[in-house]
Amino acid sequence: MKEIIGELLEKEINKLYGVSLEGVRKIIEIPADGKMGDFSLPCFQLAKQLKKNPKLIAEELKERLSEDIGSEGKECESKENKGKECEGKESESKQSKGKDNEGKDNEDKESKRKENESKDRDSIDKESKGQENKDKETEYISKVEAVNGYLNIFMNREIFIGKILREASGKEYGSADTGKGKTICMDYSSPNIAKNFHVGHLRTTIIGNSLYKLYSKLGYSVVRINHLGDWGTQFGKQIVAYKNWSSKEQVEEGGIAELLRVYIIFDREAEKNPALQEEARAWFAKMEQGDEEALILWKWFKEISLKEFERVYKLLNIEFDSYCGESFYMDKVPALVEELKEKRLLEESDGAGIIKLDDYHMPPCLITKKDGSSIYHSRDIAAALYRKETYDFSQCLYITGAEQKLHFAQIFKALEVMGYEWAEYMHHIPYGLVSMGGEKLSTRKGNVIYAEDILKEAVSLALTAIEEKNPNITEKEETAKKIGIGAVIYHDLANQLIKDVSFRWEEVLNFDGMSAPYIQYTYARAGSILRKIGREIEEQKVNTEYLKDDTSYELVKLVGQYPEVVREAAEKYEPSILARYAYSLAVQFNKFYQECRILTAEAGYQEARAFLCKVVQKTIKDAMSLLGIECPEEM
Repeated sequence: MKEIIGELLEKEINKLYGVSLEGVRKIIEIPADGKMGDFSLPCFQLAKQLKKNPKLIAEELKERLSEDIGSEGKECESKENKGKECEGKESESKQSKGKDNEGKDNEDKESKRKENESKDRDSIDKESKGQENKDKETEYISKVEAVNGYLNIFMNREIFIGKILREASGKEYGSADTGKGKTICMDYSSPNIAKNFHVGHLRTTIIGNSLYKLYSKLGYSVVRINHLGDWGTQFGKQIVAYKNWSSKEQVEEGGIAELLRVYIIFDREAEKNPALQEEARAWFAKMEQGDEEALILWKWFKEISLKEFERVYKLLNIEFDSYCGESFYMDKVPALVEELKEKRLLEESDGAGIIKLDDYHMPPCLITKKDGSSIYHSRDIAAALYRKETYDFSQCLYITGAEQKLHFAQIFKALEVMGYEWAEYMHHIPYGLVSMGGEKLSTRKGNVIYAEDILKEAVSLALTAIEEKNPNITEKEETAKKIGIGAVIYHDLANQLIKDVSFRWEEVLNFDGMSAPYIQYTYARAGSILRKIGREIEEQKVNTEYLKDDTSYELVKLVGQYPEVVREAAEKYEPSILARYAYSLAVQFNKFYQECRILTAEAGYQEARAFLCKVVQKTIKDAMSLLGIECPEEM
């Protein structure tokens, strides 16, 4: 709806001032207090462009829009709606004692329902009737006010409610064709081979999966890339560690845990014995030279690692389109080096090959080491060139920790100085650290917690909660999985990406606060109400007149924000916007449930409220799915 209001305001501004403005939609606000309107335009942000006092802009726009609206009746209608309470403001839960009487007078209610059917047919489509002589945008508006530089817009409740419910009940609600014909490459998860997939790796994986779903919802073709850390000097260390402190049998039995155990030993012993570092470098050199034994060990470590990573991805229900890691780009680095030489961009510094970035206030970008071997900078540049050639992306996103900010700034700038204009469409999406008890996770120190263990523990705790609260539900194990995994995902995504996250069980599995279990329970509650009603509510028989009270209207307004929330979350690379919206929707629905009778409501009211219940449930499910979370039908 913001888009419609934004287009209307852009049109009116152009008529009034002869100035074409774009993006007005982005500055429209939704007042916290409904008395200040349903939408508000802060004219302060237009003052500079229009060269006018913001109060005057608000007043002039008000006069212009009031002429277009041209209906005092609409203003009266808005006044009538102010402060109107929900009919039958009894708590549904408080009436549980009278459950046996819920079906009483069903025949009378059915009679009333049929009697009112003709009235009910004045339905969700009512806004399209009798509006032929008005602009499509202004027909939704009841009145406008100018208050201290703000243009406050009040909607015609009945028409507005009808539009939102009709759209929200559609299969593709929240979808858009913004990205039609465009491809986005997304580089995320990307764990290091022979290292455990710990709780810190969950951030990039969970964030990347949600962004993939958001952009897919907006019509983009998204390539999910798992750029495995499967090359580098650390594999020389791993080989030395394996040969000194482990065996084939131990690795086959212990998997990554065994590889990690000996890696930690190597790191500790190398501090006392520098010769171990030299031995590790020698083994990595053998890998680069194609030594058979070195490559056999490397491939073995990789196979073991991928098996364990796949278990985590299966728990999260996450897939990738490409597993091309650093090793895939090894044979592409020589061509990159030649290109840099031809363009006279490769310089020597202490025997290493670099691209100078002094003019951009950055340290040089290292391309080759003294021995001529590649480094992750050169492999990342080669990967970017390959992805552009292969996928012709419109954007390439890298979801990694904030500590890699400089690395990606160097990569993007190096591509720019090479003459690739598309480098401006490459973006680093940084996120904060994950800690357990406030301490950053570190492989070298050994204070790591496996992601798989976290996820399984969450499922186990959820199953325990189910056994205590509702042991009779069907599919307990599957429900526990949805609750537990969802809780871990939501706890991460509810935080702004750049903020550090402290993992605490009491917050993750909280059934009352801002958490996945609370939202999932709300979804299940809505489903329970609809099952008790026992019949399909047809859209054509819903009369929006019955939803004009403040409580119902605020819930409808929140549902109406969903498409804008999806778009904003994608544009800002910020799934937390969607996560917090889902929580707000659940809170408002529970308020509606407490204040507006549904199961025992009069004919007309019941149909309207049940249909709103259905639409809210659908929106919650869709929002949670974009976060990578499933909602169980029972809890």
